[in-house]
Amino acid sequence: MADDETLRALEHEMSILVRRIRRVITERARMLHPDLSPVSYSMLLALNDQGPRRASDLVEIFSIDKGAVSRQVQVLLDLGLIERSPDPEDRRAMILAISEEGHARLANIAATRRLAVSERLDGWSDEDLRAFVRSLGRYNSALE
Repeated sequence: MADDETLRALEHEMSILVRRIRRVITERARMLHPDLSPVSYSMLLALNDQGPRRASDLVEIFSIDKGAVSRQVQVLLDLGLIERSPDPEDRRAMILAISEEGHARLANIAATRRLAVSERLDGWSDEDLRAFVRSLGRYNSALE
């Protein structure tokens, strides 16, 4: 078990990281569309990363109520970033999937993001970066 000082330092660094991630998500959402909320952007990323989903899956993933998910989904539909189609397993339900436009816009943002990350990590050795990725992966696994 880590000592209290190390745990406090970890909490501090994680809180800084969380604040920065929130700011970056807000910035990237606005890059897609000036009125896009960070929650809508995060839902778009979830559909991009995890594939087509029902709105009820988004409720579970984001731990927000169905009405809030419906409002965010409608914004994404209106902007042409996602598409809705009948669920082949249950015609009463709808499946949400990222559209070609959504893929294209996210790809542009991803390229910009990778360039920025590469510039920030320019002084890191390959081994330092691999060790960081492994440690972050272990931490994320521990959170599940």
